[in-house]
Amino acid sequence: MTSRRSGRRLCVWLSIRAVSIVDPHPHKAALAGRVRPSFARFLDDGRVCLSNNAAERALRGLALGRKAWLFAGSNRGGQRAAFFNSLIVTAKLNDVDPQVWLADVLGRIASHPAQRLAELLPWNWQPIPAASPSFDAAA
Repeated sequence: MTSRRSGRRLCVWLSIRAVSIVDPHPHKAALAGRVRPSFARFLDDGRVCLSNNAAERALRGLALGRKAWLFAGSNRGGQRAAFFNSLIVTAKLNDVDPQVWLADVLGRIASHPAQRLAELLPWNWQPIPAASPSFDAAA
């Protein structure tokens, strides 16, 4: 039996079960058909992941730091922490090491032309290659 056929049979079974559930129950709406379009998308496109483990892993760092962030010192301190956290997460989402990126950008931003600031964004950023040592110079 194919996945699509199994999925259709599951949707029919869920629809039948939804009819037998008492009206005020919160799961009735989900069983009645709101889940079906998402599930059908999974069956039609194999690239769609059935689980949300990647999203939950991405949020794990936020959940672990939440207790420490209660002590940001002030409302403004909390806003700054959120700002830097968004920079770090954006760098990670663009496959850039946040520590290397921030160190490089903070070192270059003062002398970088304002018209070319977009080059320093994580999705455009390219590290400046380190100068190779010259062996020709006399010591």
